[in-house]
Amino acid sequence: MNAEERERSRLKRLADKTKNTARVSTAIEMQPTIDDEVASDWRAELLSSLLNIAPDAFERLSQRLLREAGFVKVEVRGKTGDGGIDGVGVLRVNLVSFQVYFQCKRWKGSVGSKDIRDFRGALQGRADKGLFITTGNFTSQASEEATRDGAIAIDLIDGERLCDLLKQYELGVKTEMVEKVIVSADWFKGL
Repeated sequence: MNAEERERSRLKRLADKTKNTARVSTAIEMQPTIDDEVASDWRAELLSSLLNIAPDAFERLSQRLLREAGFVKVEVRGKTGDGGIDGVGVLRVNLVSFQVYFQCKRWKGSVGSKDIRDFRGALQGRADKGLFITTGNFTSQASEEATRDGAIAIDLIDGERLCDLLKQYELGVKTEMVEKVIVSADWFKGL
């Protein structure tokens, strides 16, 4: 009788352990989905906030972002009739400096190749490089135009990358780590 009771207890513990393992694996499988939703939620909230600020405030935010990223002498020049140039900054890489002009667009939609060509036209004879920052996204044609051979290179920062950069440099975005403690009552039953 004692051996039978021990065997039943062993089988019951094994069954409980299997149930707990199934619960844990289900929770682990669900975690990436929850993280993806949280990630898109903060980006959507941030982009909504950016779309609600004034155009000159967005230009000043871009200026601040570039300074945080290591640019020096960053100036906002965006005014009516700015010729498609919102600002300029100098990026120093080791012994070399590059004059970088930037354009900022608070758009919900897509920036097309025409916008990139217009910006490049404004850069001719002025800059070593261009930077186009938007809250929207870039069409594939715009991306191709930005890296066209034989033309001034233009780097593109879309809304998603902009959100990541603002988070990285903690500009209007704060990250908090949350600790969650889970007590397993089933674990104590098995003692």
